[in-house]
Amino acid sequence: MSLFVQKYGGTSVGSIERIEAVADKVAAFRAQGHDLVVVLSAMSGETNRLIDLAYQIQEKPDPRELDVLVSTGEQVTIALLSMALKKRGYDACSYTGGQVKILTDNAHTKARIQRIDVERMRGALGAGKVVVVAGFQGVDDYGNITTLGRGGSDTTGVALAAALGAMECQIYTDVDGVYTTDPRVVDSACRLDRITFEEMLEMASLGSKVLQIRAVEFAGKYKVPLRVLSTFEDGNGTLISLDEEDNEMEQPVVSGIAFNRDEAKLTIRGVPDTPGVACRILAPVGGENIEVDVIVQNISAVDGTTDFTFTVHRNDLGKAREVLERVAAELGAREVISDDKIAKVSIVGVGMRSHANVASRMFSALGEDNINIQMITTSEIKISVIIDERYLELAVRALHSEFELSDKQRCKTQ
Repeated sequence: MSLFVQKYGGTSVGSIERIEAVADKVAAFRAQGHDLVVVLSAMSGETNRLIDLAYQIQEKPDPRELDVLVSTGEQVTIALLSMALKKRGYDACSYTGGQVKILTDNAHTKARIQRIDVERMRGALGAGKVVVVAGFQGVDDYGNITTLGRGGSDTTGVALAAALGAMECQIYTDVDGVYTTDPRVVDSACRLDRITFEEMLEMASLGSKVLQIRAVEFAGKYKVPLRVLSTFEDGNGTLISLDEEDNEMEQPVVSGIAFNRDEAKLTIRGVPDTPGVACRILAPVGGENIEVDVIVQNISAVDGTTDFTFTVHRNDLGKAREVLERVAAELGAREVISDDKIAKVSIVGVGMRSHANVASRMFSALGEDNINIQMITTSEIKISVIIDERYLELAVRALHSEFELSDKQRCKTQ
């Protein structure tokens, strides 16, 4: 008998009928003799509804009270699923994040897990119970309710699997696995049987919405086998595994195409090209808790000035521009310009480490479709480009074709 952690997302528990269906899946798995910890999100749309209520009261809701409010969504689903399992003859018990001692720091609305006390869960499992845990939440050292940020239920599931030494953490969602790219953009995209933690981490950070990036980081750090499956249809899903497990396989050059529409670009022109200028530009931006992504500094002009360009999340553009205008005045720069009509497209694959000419193939494919590249950034296993948002889907389709990702044999474990 093995221990599994299963996490079901908001669409999986979005109605009483769907909660009943999840209970059937959990009961069938339990009938095979496995121990189970089930992590649930709130019903689809419920967290947004609760946040909207908060904003009707306060223009900037108090973070502590906001956590108290939004954490109630998961309490509804864990209680209902436990009832559904009891109706089917399986003993189950629901627990909030605080009750199973998921201890976090005190950064309300974006807390990080520090440790988990598994004693209560092990006791319930030893008594033959299905343990049903509220995702997305924990408590700090003072007993205050905290939440882990949007998508945090994935992180809860992986963290519990790591703490309990589970055989596998299974993430059930409304898709049947990880695809070579978004099937809504490329009809011929195919599901990957397996992908490495490194590749999944890159794809999650680059815009793939299948898994929360923190969950993938956690799984890779603690070597928790992670599987993405569909709640609504049968199948093996996609296994996210360690590099070592794939050494006997010849890795494809590119495993997937990720993209992100939520990018905006800022350029400060005519800044003095002197040591430390990059810090003087970016430190104030970081001080406003704005994350910077792609960065490019041009070669110095004959007058000793340069242009400095970087990208931020589109929601942060207004605040970032305000900061940059102040910096420009301090540095005597010529102007600040911005563009919120850009997108980022990336190719990802561990096979890129051992193959040459990957970048040239990417740039050639984009050039053939007259897609201009504005910025480029790379790592060992990814190449990202910033392009005009109008050409995003065209770029994804061109790259998917160039690297033959529609070939379903490329998606199968050899």
